[in-house]
Amino acid sequence: MLIRLFDLLFSAIGLVLLSPLILFVMWLCWLDTRLPLFTQERVGRGKKPFVLVKFRTMRPDTDSVASHLADAVAITTLGRFLRKTKLDELPQLWNVLRGEMSLVGPRPCLFSQEELIEERSKRGVLRVRPGITGLAQIQGIDMSTPELLAEIDAKMLESLNIPNYFKYLFLTVLGKGVGDRVRKK
Repeated sequence: MLIRLFDLLFSAIGLVLLSPLILFVMWLCWLDTRLPLFTQERVGRGKKPFVLVKFRTMRPDTDSVASHLADAVAITTLGRFLRKTKLDELPQLWNVLRGEMSLVGPRPCLFSQEELIEERSKRGVLRVRPGITGLAQIQGIDMSTPELLAEIDAKMLESLNIPNYFKYLFLTVLGKGVGDRVRKK
C-alpha cells in the first residue's frame, strides 16, 4: 500500500517537474525519427495486457521484438544516448500514474516471451505490477536469460520493502546497471 502511495506521489511530481525535460526529449525524438513515442503491448500484473510508453530509440521500421533480439544498427544515435542515460524510460511515469506499473518491480515483458512468462508464473512474479527498475536491472540482468531473470525478480519481491524500494530507485538514478542488451551485427 505504501509503495503504491510512493509510486503515485513520485510519478505525479516527476511528470510535473520533469515536463520541460520530457517535452525537450520528445522534440529531439521527433527531429530524429518523426515518431517520438514508442508504444508496445506488454504483460502486466496478473498477465493483463497494457500499453507501455517510452521514447523511441530505434528506427520506426524496426520489428517489434525484445531488445536483446533487435539489431544494434536499428538504434539511432540519439537513441543510444537516451538508453545510456535511461531518459527513454521517462514516459513510463504515465504508466505508473495510471496504475499499470510501479517505479520498482520486474520489467514488463512481451507476450511473445513465453519462456520468461512461464518462469515468472512459476515464481509468482506476475502477481505484482511490473516496474521501471528493479534488482535485475541494477545487476545488469536482462531478458535474454529468462530463468535467471525470473529468479532475481522473485528474490527482489521477497525482500521488497521501503528501504529497498528507495535503494533501487537511487541506484538507478546514479546509473547503476545497464539496459537490455541489443544484438551486435
